[in-house]
This record gives sequence, C-alpha cells and structure tokens, in this order.
Amino acid sequence: MTDPHHTTFRNLLSLIRAAEPRVDTDLVTLAYETARQAHAGQKRISGEDYIVHPLNVAIYLAQLHYIDTSTIIAGLLHDVIEDTSYTIETLRKDFGDEIADIVMGVTVLEKLKYRGVERYLENLRKMFVAMAKDLRVIFIKFADRIDNLKTLHVWPHDKQLRIAQETVEIYAPIANRLGMGKIRGELEDLAFPYIDPDAYTWTKNLLLSIAPKREKYLDDVKDIMKKTMEKEKIKPVDIHGRAKHLFSLYRKLLRYDKDISRIYDIITMRVIVKNLADCYATMGIIHQRWRPLKGRIKDYIANPKPNGYQSLHTTVFCEKGEILEFQIRTKKMHEEAEFGVAAHWQYKERGEDGGDSATAKIDLDWIRELTRWHKRIHENEEQLQKMKLDVFQNRIFIFTPNGEIIDLPEDATPIDFAYHIHTEVGNHCTSAMVNDRLVPLDTKLKSGDIVEIITDKKRKTPSSDWLQFVKTTTARAHIKNQVKVHIVDWLKNIVPGEDKETKLRR
Repeated sequence: MTDPHHTTFRNLLSLIRAAEPRVDTDLVTLAYETARQAHAGQKRISGEDYIVHPLNVAIYLAQLHYIDTSTIIAGLLHDVIEDTSYTIETLRKDFGDEIADIVMGVTVLEKLKYRGVERYLENLRKMFVAMAKDLRVIFIKFADRIDNLKTLHVWPHDKQLRIAQETVEIYAPIANRLGMGKIRGELEDLAFPYIDPDAYTWTKNLLLSIAPKREKYLDDVKDIMKKTMEKEKIKPVDIHGRAKHLFSLYRKLLRYDKDISRIYDIITMRVIVKNLADCYATMGIIHQRWRPLKGRIKDYIANPKPNGYQSLHTTVFCEKGEILEFQIRTKKMHEEAEFGVAAHWQYKERGEDGGDSATAKIDLDWIRELTRWHKRIHENEEQLQKMKLDVFQNRIFIFTPNGEIIDLPEDATPIDFAYHIHTEVGNHCTSAMVNDRLVPLDTKLKSGDIVEIITDKKRKTPSSDWLQFVKTTTARAHIKNQVKVHIVDWLKNIVPGEDKETKLRR
C-alpha cells in the first residue's frame, strides 16, 4: 500500500542531509518505518493519521539545524512506548541505548498532566530528573508541545486551558532558562489564545494596526544602516526587523498601563555582524548618526544574561524622531539567542566553540538542585507555589561587586542574594548596599543591580521576620533551619540535663 506521508518523510531526510551532508540516513528510515507500523490505524483527535504527529515533531527538530540525528530519530519514536505495543526492549535492540534512553525520558514527560497537586509535583520531579540526565528529552518535548498546540482547537475547553497553562507556566520558562528564545516565544504565542482569548485578540489587533507602517519605516532605516556601515567598511551578515512576540508584548503592556507609546521594542532592528569588534564598531556608528536615550544602552556581551544571552542593545531617536531599539550581535550570538544550548552543542560538535561561549557557561545546577529538592519536599499546594516562585517565574540577574552574575527569581531581595552566595553570608547578614546605596533588607532587586552584603560574625542567627519577604526556597530553608537550631540551643540552656521534651513542656 502506498504511504501517503512518504513525501513528508522525504522532506525530513532532505532537512537532515542539509545540516549533516555525510549522515547515514538508514537509521532514520528504519525509525520512520518502525513508528509508521507501530502507529498504524491510530488517529489524532483531528482525524489525521497519528504518524503525522511524530513526523511533525521530527521535522521541527530538523528545522532547528542544531539538533543531532539521534534526537530526531528519538522524535520519530517518542510515542511508540507510551501509545503502542512496541517495547523498550525492542527499541533498545533496534536503535541502541542512546536513542532508547532519550525516548524513555520523553515517555516520562508524557505523563506530566495536572491531576491534583501530589501527582503534579511528582511528575515535575520526574521531569527534572530526565532533564538532568539528558537535556535532549526536553528539546523533543518542546517540539511535541508546539505541534499539539497547533491542533489544540479540536480539544474540549477544559483540556485546552490545562495544556495552555502548563505551557506558559512550565515549558516556556524552562525554554527561557535554557536560552531558547525562539521556542519560548512560539510556546507562549500558541498558548495565548487559550489562556485569555480577549487579551490575545486585543494584542494581535494592536500589533497589526502598527505593523505595516512600522515595516516600511524599518526598511528605510535598514537601507540607511547598510550604506552607513559600508562607508565605515563594515559588512553586515544580516539586518532585519523583528516584531515582539504577542504574549511578551501583552505582559509588557500590562506593566505600562496598556500604553503602547511607552514601549520602544515592539519592533526592533537586529544587526548581525561578523565578529566582536564589529559589534562595538556598529554601536558607535549608530550613536554617531542618532542620539541614544539615556539609560537604554545595555551591554549583554560583556555581561551576559543568566541564560547565556549575548547582544548589545541601544535605543535611539532614529529617523523622523521615532524611537527605535537596535540589537547588535554576531551570527553565533544570534543563533545561541534563538536556540540556546541546542546551538551551543552544534558549535561544540563542529569544534567552533572555542570555550568562550556564554551559553557554554549556562549553569544547569538549578535542574539538579530541583531534582534533589523535590525528593525532600512535602507534596502540597504550598510547596507547589514555592517551586513556581523559584523556577517558573521571570528571572533577574544581579551582579556581585566583582562582576559575577547571580540568577534569582523576580522580586528577590538582598537576603535571597546573600544565601545564594553562601549560607554563612546569609546567616550573618546585617545590611546591604545596592548600587552603592544602603537599602532595607526587604528591597526588591532589579536586573542589573550591583549588590554588596555586609555581615557581622557576632550575629548568631537570622531573623525569623525575613521569612515574610524572601522569595527563594534556598533562603527560606536556611532561615528556618537556623531559627530552629537557635531555639534548640536556647532550650538546652534553660535547664541543663533535662531532655528536650521536658524543656518544651516547661
């Protein structure tokens, strides 16, 4: 019988060969045939043959250009263990341990469904265990979720809402932490219509109302930039305009009372250049021609964001007095900004990384720490909320006086910062300097703040009052532990020789 999806599969092979010309595609073909036969007769709720879904997942991964062939094969096979009679033992025999382990990791993630707090927390713990073992499982899960979101309109309303909420509360923030900006934007924008349909329609129409005029304006600025850079003998790799993702734009509009005139990066101009020197030279060219706005120059190359993002940002009074943001970066920085650790892996495979990539320095200890933490916590609503605060909310980056970057959740305080540095720094903290100014310990920090903690060894224990405003689980746990130790020591000194229970009764 003729395979109606053969053409789609041939397109997948073409994408793989384009990224890796010497790759042996026989194993890819075997994976497709295995998946096609295993899913034979199965249909998606949309009515399509089920094989369309793993094919779409594999094609999405291949289009990223940075994903290795083993991950693409695992993408084709990611549902066979969960949804068919094909066993993990057979998969391991046919495709080897590496691909089998990735598929098993994805199978664990497939069970992540909200069915009450206890099961939700346990599934989240399993997800972090799988990620800590091999990050490729989350790449497949991103592709899987994106394809499912594209057909979410055929599902019942309650399932639409659950999947959309999981997407924006869990998967999009994880993509952000991994530096995968393109995937984060796709996940959020596909979920947005189901999270808040009215807000989605309003934001979309607002963007559409300004887009045509803005695109013409950007074309004019692009021509000016090209000519100006040519005069300075700098050849850009690419210059293009980029519209802000809808969900990201909506969240920013909420912070500015829905006043779009106060947002300067709705559509930005990206200038991609060959090397680091050209980045700073291009910044100089822009500032020579247009006056920059005070406080709107950001050097994320010298000081990358915690997820590895590197770029120069500047906002200027551009042509006709319009305010426009420019983002300047190398091709490598651009690819890592879009695809994060996936792009870094590909550079490493090619031997091009050189060890200086910001993405190469992404600290994945937060995944391992979450894994350990979830083994200890009591499974209840309070812990779920704390976990969301620590991991799934927006992040800020704070500097130590020596220039080290500390990654913290939004609204974190100097106490959170102190405990992130070291337990003893937090325990003995007496005051804090933020940007060379003495501030209260409950001050909410902002990205870019430089924080110095002042300690006093005479301080024996942290204040229990700190529990009212700290944001991180680490700080909260250390404070509670120290307060408990202090109480026990105090009890020992009340009546020496009595056991603790007697003292407590007294």
